[in-house]
Amino acid sequence: MTRLISLLFHDVYRSSPAESGFDGPVADRYKLSAAEFSTAMRALASAAPRVVTLTAGAGATQGDGVAFTVDDGGASYAGPIAAELEVRGWRGHCFMTTDMIGKSGFLSAADLVGLDRRGHVIGSHSASHPTRFSACTRAQALDEWRRSRAVLEDLLGHPVRVASLPGGYLSKRAAHAAAEAGFEVLFTSEPVTHPWMVEGCTLVGRFTVRPGQSPRDLAAVAAGAQGPLARQWAAWRAKKLVKPLMGSLYPRLGAWIARRAR
Repeated sequence: MTRLISLLFHDVYRSSPAESGFDGPVADRYKLSAAEFSTAMRALASAAPRVVTLTAGAGATQGDGVAFTVDDGGASYAGPIAAELEVRGWRGHCFMTTDMIGKSGFLSAADLVGLDRRGHVIGSHSASHPTRFSACTRAQALDEWRRSRAVLEDLLGHPVRVASLPGGYLSKRAAHAAAEAGFEVLFTSEPVTHPWMVEGCTLVGRFTVRPGQSPRDLAAVAAGAQGPLARQWAAWRAKKLVKPLMGSLYPRLGAWIARRAR
């Protein structure tokens, strides 16, 4: 694509963050209440985006657009998330941690098949969601991608060529392993608008949607306003310098900051 604004969501909950997806303070800092998500979707609709989905690498080269992506595979995708998208005629990308299929708070096999049939893109979010995917060895990363892809293809009955990277931090090893595992599109957490290539795999950046983000700011991101896009990029660059230094302590620090901010 000439320019792709890809939005990264996680779970949506009605009463408690524990309802959907991974539990705990690290995961909870990305979850939106149902009211927040509904407000966010109305704000995005006001930007009148051209909503696109990517099912293979060729789809990343055809015009500008906005893509909705949701990581982890929490049960809320089959509920409020899909409902809010579909009522507007939109479809999104649902990235499943395949070891969690059918477990409490996560999508079932029937949920995934139903979403696939309704036009949502089902992709891999690895098999087990390593906390630091970038720290996996090449063999570990390749195994995570291959196992996850095999599970989804067996379930859906068609090729699965799209994945998203767990843990946020992109490494060359993770990208090369995704390409070797047969993925043609890999969504990252790099807040950029222009896809790039690694060994024939199209890498796509994303802009993370967090609790407390103003609807006006979110609409501006979807519309491609330079100010909000630049702010996310600057914040990401700062985090990228800190993450390798802190290693496994970084997610815990982020969760502590999120709790203090409430």
